[in-house]
Amino acid sequence: MKIWNSKQQQPAAILFLSLVFLVAATTLAADQPATKEIQRGFSAKHDDSYSQFQSLLSDPTGVFALGFLRIDSNLLDLAVLHMPSSFPLWRAIPANPAPWTGSISLSFDGNLVLSDQKKGTVFWSTASDGTGDRVVLLNSSNLQIQKTGTPDSVPWQSFDFPSNTIVENQNFTSYAKLLSTNQQFSMSLGANYFGLYIEFGKGSNSGIYLKHTALQAKAQIVPDGGPIYVRIGSDGFLGMYQKEGPPADVLSFDTFNRNYDVFYRMTLEDDANLRAYYWNNTAWILDYTAITEPCSLPTTCGSYSICRLQEQPQCMCLENSTNGCLPAGNGDFCAASGVKSIVNGDGYGVLTRQGVDLANKDFINYTKMASLEECHSTCEKNCTCWGAIYSNTTRNCYMMDYPIEMLVEGDDSKFGYFKLKSAVDEDGDGDDKKKSEEDKLRVALLVVGCVILAAVAGFGLYQIWERRRRGRRGGSMEEGLAPGPYKDLAASSFKSIELSDSFRKP
Repeated sequence: MKIWNSKQQQPAAILFLSLVFLVAATTLAADQPATKEIQRGFSAKHDDSYSQFQSLLSDPTGVFALGFLRIDSNLLDLAVLHMPSSFPLWRAIPANPAPWTGSISLSFDGNLVLSDQKKGTVFWSTASDGTGDRVVLLNSSNLQIQKTGTPDSVPWQSFDFPSNTIVENQNFTSYAKLLSTNQQFSMSLGANYFGLYIEFGKGSNSGIYLKHTALQAKAQIVPDGGPIYVRIGSDGFLGMYQKEGPPADVLSFDTFNRNYDVFYRMTLEDDANLRAYYWNNTAWILDYTAITEPCSLPTTCGSYSICRLQEQPQCMCLENSTNGCLPAGNGDFCAASGVKSIVNGDGYGVLTRQGVDLANKDFINYTKMASLEECHSTCEKNCTCWGAIYSNTTRNCYMMDYPIEMLVEGDDSKFGYFKLKSAVDEDGDGDDKKKSEEDKLRVALLVVGCVILAAVAGFGLYQIWERRRRGRRGGSMEEGLAPGPYKDLAASSFKSIELSDSFRKP
């Protein structure tokens, strides 16, 4: 019978209790609320044991928090979250998130810096004047760097640099831009309007697909009177202002003037639509949708396609393809290369089609022209023009200075002319492809030249060998020599004589 020895079991018990204490302490530390203020000298490393969000700073109410947010499965961004819904109201680097590693850290020494100190890589910085004394998160979700003074100054704040969302009482100015998380759509302000745009990438103009102009019923927007700004009001509307006071325009939400005590946000989403929501303590409730017509959204059908509005929108490819429409292009046609050249123009294919119109023609400029041919010829000669729509009834010529999008079915009086950069240069890198073709030609010529030189050298060596062979058959060296004076032998190079001797048989 085995007798239990308490002395032998004590080390194991102590180890077990220590592990329990350690786990409990770790759990308590993880549950502790984030700090309410960050001071100079602060530094916090990313802890990848957090599955989704590691809170570093919270607002006084605990509703909002700043921290490391996991993006997809292996990326990280610095974000301000609405904690009850886990929705990111602001992100630092949505276009280029950092890797999800334990070496990422956030530090503050007058500027907030997101970096990988191990690799010496800085992913993001507030890039202010560096005079800030502390970082706080307000109960509006605004992240601020504050400088002690009378009164306190704010060298930097997140409200000035929105990502894809603005919130209640946040001024969205002419210096800012909303970008959808996928970076394909944007919102910005003009002189008296806000617009939504398709972003085609480097070297391309943006394509407008919505333009909301101020009605100016209660206040006028004065030319040269300063830039405008928009702000979500607590009564459930988006107001447009040039200065404080009555708004120049009111875009009302469903809850407008209903005295809802709620928190509002407006987000430019990845489907290209602009929507407003309010938080009802349980979920985000949709309160406004900017575009309700499916064919007015660029994501409904996509590039080089036509949207037909019926009970359900139907999409068909511009070139009648059944294997998918052509991909979106970028850049322009201002680099001379390709199969069809124009003055300062790039190569391209062309499609023409009757019965096609623009969904966004109310937002782009047009020119009166006498004929369809004049409209199309004008676009052809303009290397920034991607396509044109001509109306035989109005004589209006609409030219697109952006890749082909936003096409809808029209009547037979509408004629379209479209350049197909993707048929020759899908990536918009005509210059690079031209250089690549030129490089291939140079290599081919070099190879051919080397082959010719090798053939000539081989033939010369064969001739020398043949002469030596004939000399040996004749029994004397003199019979193998070419006629001429003896002194000419000295003119022969030593290398050629040595090369000839190398063919002698022993």
